[in-house]
Amino acid sequence: MIPFLLSILPILIILVLMLGLRWSAVRASLAGYLSALLIAILYFGSGAQLLLYAHIKALLASLDVLLIIWAAFLFYRVTDEAGAIKQFGEALPHLTADKGMQALVIGWAFASFLQGVGGFGVPVAVVAPILIGLGFSPMSAIIVPSVGSGWSVTFGSLGSSFQALLATTGLSSAELAMPSAVFLGVAALVTGLLVLHNTTGWKGMLRLAPAALLLGGVMGLTQLVVAVKGPWNTAAFLGSMAGLVASFILARFYRGEKSQSGSLKSTGLALALSGYILLIVVTLLVQMVPAIKAGLGGVVIRVAIPELSTRLGYVTQATSSKPISLLNHAGAVLLYALILAFLVYWIAGAYRQDSVNRIIQGTVKRVQTTSLSIILMVCMAVVMELSGMTQALAQGLAQVAGGLFPLIAPWIGALGAFMTGSNTNSNVVFALLQLRTAQLLAIPVAAILAGQTAGAGLASVVAPAKIVVGTSTADLCGREGEVMRHMLPYVVVLVALTSLLTAMGVWIIR
Repeated sequence: MIPFLLSILPILIILVLMLGLRWSAVRASLAGYLSALLIAILYFGSGAQLLLYAHIKALLASLDVLLIIWAAFLFYRVTDEAGAIKQFGEALPHLTADKGMQALVIGWAFASFLQGVGGFGVPVAVVAPILIGLGFSPMSAIIVPSVGSGWSVTFGSLGSSFQALLATTGLSSAELAMPSAVFLGVAALVTGLLVLHNTTGWKGMLRLAPAALLLGGVMGLTQLVVAVKGPWNTAAFLGSMAGLVASFILARFYRGEKSQSGSLKSTGLALALSGYILLIVVTLLVQMVPAIKAGLGGVVIRVAIPELSTRLGYVTQATSSKPISLLNHAGAVLLYALILAFLVYWIAGAYRQDSVNRIIQGTVKRVQTTSLSIILMVCMAVVMELSGMTQALAQGLAQVAGGLFPLIAPWIGALGAFMTGSNTNSNVVFALLQLRTAQLLAIPVAAILAGQTAGAGLASVVAPAKIVVGTSTADLCGREGEVMRHMLPYVVVLVALTSLLTAMGVWIIR
């Protein structure tokens, strides 16, 4: 019992500090990391060699994730500074005046597209003002893009959260992509109905249910195919883009009683799309052309890790860190695409004189605290893993949960995302715990980890850190609690659905 209680203490510290005392993720993760370090040394008997390799492994795992996060947000800033996001925001309201379809097209498909390439609160920050301008209430303007983009979080930000799952557990995308995408695809089907319920009530939801189910099917199925066939880091991006295209077609059948005034400039819209087209082309070239893939695969970072043990007798077999192929890493591919996109926008005269500084400063400001919190949480997670703390936690959880664990797993992921504000951080903190518990219970690991990341992605939208972004853009500052109360029932429905899917997945795989 003592090993279990001590092992859960760092997680409880983060939970209390972030939710109870409202500490930032960086401060709370630092406290959690230091407490894990002290417990690993003083109780579990972790020596200097073990801690050295734990931190080496953690820093490499952090780099694996941060390369994508840095490049993804930089890509978003390159396109946003060129006016691409503004062009989309101006074009989409022209499609339909039907309020329900506007919610589906802008609040769901477009918000998911922004999650696919940007993340980090971008969907609600961009979409909420557009919806308010179309006559939506500020409350709905926050809830719709938040709930609407939840299904695309795991594979969004060009795969950063899913990469964290792979980097932390050491498993491959071939093992985890399909169940994760299946769970999220089913969630996508339901998400459209929830978006309609919030904006049009039960009557409007029933009227537009066929359109919502069709869009959800298109987005979820596209994400599934891309996640399985590759490149998985574009799964949410291409899934939501397919949904946008489908929504353009469907909107013709739901035009509403009046049309949006003004005219569209097709040249500006084409220029805005060019950056995303380049991203697709570059990604496909690097992933699908063997000569290019092999040529970029020569620079690999990998560290051999010897057998490690603690004074309590917990042994980690000799292995190596997860290899990081720097030049064809998903983050590197993003970098190639954003450089080309920048050149296209620059030649077209889309930038101001100070745009380069604005892009760099905006990126650094946004990712620096995120990066530090991820590094600290990964260090905490790996120290807990190699010292035997994760094993002690898993043994206690297996004894308590038993056969009900598949139903609980997504809620653990959801709790992690709620307290850290991030699907990525939840995977970093809890994925190894979920893995070890599943192994002890002899149940399929893939289904449990899919439930972990799906639950975390769907629940991350209701995290206090994300809600603050929404209230600041919708002029509802100080009403975060009210927004959370309105949003929580929708999130609970989606996580409960994922819980059932996880249990079914375990039964089917067995």
